[in-house]
Amino acid sequence: MSSSLKGILFMCAGVFCLALGDAIAKWLGEVHSPLQIIFFRTLVSLPLIALLAHFGGGLRKLRTRRPGAHLARGLIYTGTMVFFVLGLTLLPLAKATAIAFAAPLFVTLLSVPLLGERVDRQVLAASLLGFAGVLVVVRPGGEGFHSGALVMVAAAVFYALLMITSRRYGGREHLWAMVFYITLVPLMVTTVTLPWVWQTPHPWHWLGFLGSGIVGIGATACITLAFRFAPAAIAAPFDYTAMLWAVLLGWWFWGEMPDLWVFVGSLLIIGSGLAIAYHDRRTTLKRRPTS
Repeated sequence: MSSSLKGILFMCAGVFCLALGDAIAKWLGEVHSPLQIIFFRTLVSLPLIALLAHFGGGLRKLRTRRPGAHLARGLIYTGTMVFFVLGLTLLPLAKATAIAFAAPLFVTLLSVPLLGERVDRQVLAASLLGFAGVLVVVRPGGEGFHSGALVMVAAAVFYALLMITSRRYGGREHLWAMVFYITLVPLMVTTVTLPWVWQTPHPWHWLGFLGSGIVGIGATACITLAFRFAPAAIAAPFDYTAMLWAVLLGWWFWGEMPDLWVFVGSLLIIGSGLAIAYHDRRTTLKRRPTS
């Protein structure tokens, strides 16, 4: 099996884990507060991350000289998860997933004021096409509009901010340190809120909380391996297989079937993301020195 094929398979497995985790969060959100769901997810994930870090080079990989940056990233991640889990409870799974795909588009636009990057006309045009797709899915003021769509847009913006901070600090901090601290901070924040949001879980819900944490770590591990085996330009587009899983899981568990506009908007968003990825790849290849 080629290295690139391994990367693609790991990416697809990681995306499936993410989609399954979203479905579990949606199911738990029918009874429990997003804060309680996040608490248990991070409670399960944190020791698993530490264990993976131990076998991946030792716990010294968790040392950091930038606790303030990790705190800020952890708070941004907390906001991302709160909005995302709340959006999942308010929207059909496929529609929520389609809107979440807008996060890379926000990265493109926010990188200009926050990172000082330049966006050329082709990327800007592709981003505007993607936002048109978001409007098609959300349909503000239309018959199919739901306020939960705005909640999911907020989750996409927060996630974009998280990715931008990854660009800023990713080259200076070890991967496991970044993953560990953005998991630790929401655990601490949600622990404080538990007395106000606690609902005693049903026995089946305990399995859901455990499963949510496990598939979250599984997604992180698989996607990390995907980018080790395959170039980003090959592995990253398979992130959009999440839409397939979202449609199937939403139909299987809740009888949800997206309308035509969700599919049309999704195609615009996915097409925009692929166009930007293709442009970035061509730009990188042009800048690469030749021997």
